[in-house]
Amino acid sequence: MKYFIYFLMISAFVLLGYNATLLNLDDLFAKDSSIALAGILACLCVIVLMLILLMSRAIKEKYESE
Repeated sequence: MKYFIYFLMISAFVLLGYNATLLNLDDLFAKDSSIALAGILACLCVIVLMLILLMSRAIKEKYESE
């Protein structure tokens, strides 16, 4: 499960980079830029959620070992 979480995080970083190349800074609310902006926000949400999941699993393991 740990490797799957890392795979999801790496995939989110790759998609974040791809969406950043599609972003037009001159017109952020154009059709393509708004889709890229939504993709960037989704990738950031996935990264944050996976970090929370990893930390909670580490806390759980530490709690159960005591």
